[in-house]
Amino acid sequence: MTITAAADGSALGNPGPAGWAWYVDDDIWASGGWQHATNNQGELKAVLELFRATAHIDDDLHIMCDSQYVINSVTKWMPGWKAKGWRKGDGKPVMNLELLKEIDAELVGRRYRFTWVKGHVGHELNEAADARARGAAEAYARGAQPDAGPGYPGGARAVTRAAEASGAAETLF
Repeated sequence: MTITAAADGSALGNPGPAGWAWYVDDDIWASGGWQHATNNQGELKAVLELFRATAHIDDDLHIMCDSQYVINSVTKWMPGWKAKGWRKGDGKPVMNLELLKEIDAELVGRRYRFTWVKGHVGHELNEAADARARGAAEAYARGAQPDAGPGYPGGARAVTRAAEASGAAETLF
């Protein structure tokens, strides 16, 4: 089976209040963000969190992104960067290194593929991820916490939310 999801990031001011989100459907999605980050950081974090949320299952993962930077980073550039000690061809350090290293660790043993989708043209999954990422960025701009979403069934966030809903909230991670 294949899980199909969109992943997106948003930054107000770039850098500025920023959000990320991944979206499968209205019952399976997650979002978060920071007070100060870039759009690329949001895009990368969305992909990272999607890999983490689905780590407990053995399905293929089809990730739709409107960020060619993310797709190229993961599918084309990362092997060369790693071989050069996480440096680009010009010798400069790779930007967003920690997020990229975390994604690299999550890729081990996973079956995945990326598809580029044009943003802001009505693609249903991409628009849903974008709305949630933007909502997270806007929440941080207001000084509020964003709606984190339900997460993926059986994943850490879903288990935490179930415990909170039953009144048995405890730290699971």
